Amino acid sequence: MDNRGKRQAASIFGGMGFYIALLVCVIAAGVVGYFALLNDDPEPQTDPVPSAVTEPEPAISVTRTDPEPAKPVISNTPIPVEKPTVLPIVEPEKPTVEVEEVLYNEDDAPVEEPAPVVASEPMVIVTPIAGETAAAFSVDQLVYDATMGDWRTHDGIDIRADAGTAVASASAGIVLSVENDGRMGTTIRVDHRNGYITTYASLQPETSVLAGDEIPAGAVLGAVGNTSLTEAGLGAHLHFSVEKDGELIDPAEFLGE
Repeated sequence: MDNRGKRQAASIFGGMGFYIALLVCVIAAGVVGYFALLNDDPEPQTDPVPSAVTEPEPAISVTRTDPEPAKPVISNTPIPVEKPTVLPIVEPEKPTVEVEEVLYNEDDAPVEEPAPVVASEPMVIVTPIAGETAAAFSVDQLVYDATMGDWRTHDGIDIRADAGTAVASASAGIVLSVENDGRMGTTIRVDHRNGYITTYASLQPETSVLAGDEIPAGAVLGAVGNTSLTEAGLGAHLHFSVEKDGELIDPAEFLGE
């Protein structure tokens, strides 16, 4: 064989030899791996035993109770109570020291003591007119007024009498005023100088006195009429009222009735 044939044979066997060697290596690796798998026997895995689970105890319902309110202690046995002894209040007597006081004027002469004040005579009261009381005194509660058809107070007493009957002053004094009042008609007021003032209304227009006159008890002031517009329903009468220190009082008590 010539050289050219030798080179062709060598190239053929050289390429086949490589693949043969590669195949042998693959087979050897497979065999080794197979035996390795046979010898590697893993330990059997056991499932972990679950720990015992304890169920929770049921919740206990707790009810809150409010404390009972305090109750008063009541005894069925009555307790006797003694009335206190009220003693009168006695003010201690003050010692009186008599001091003789002598007054002197600019000339060093003693001044005579003033004369003692003489108490005034008691007030003489007479009834202004005799007759039936048609309307009583009432300032604390309302009374029905037949003339006006409503309920109102009444500051005096109304005494029925025949028209023209003389009306007397209840006591001595000075005539304050004589006027024609638009509501009460002809009206006379008398000041008795001791806190008392008396009023006479529903008189006839002609009067027997003038303002400023000094009059005794029982002096004729005028005559019964029916000039009061608010009391015209009563007919002829005298409206009589009394004041004490500016306050209206019951004329019946003033007259002692």
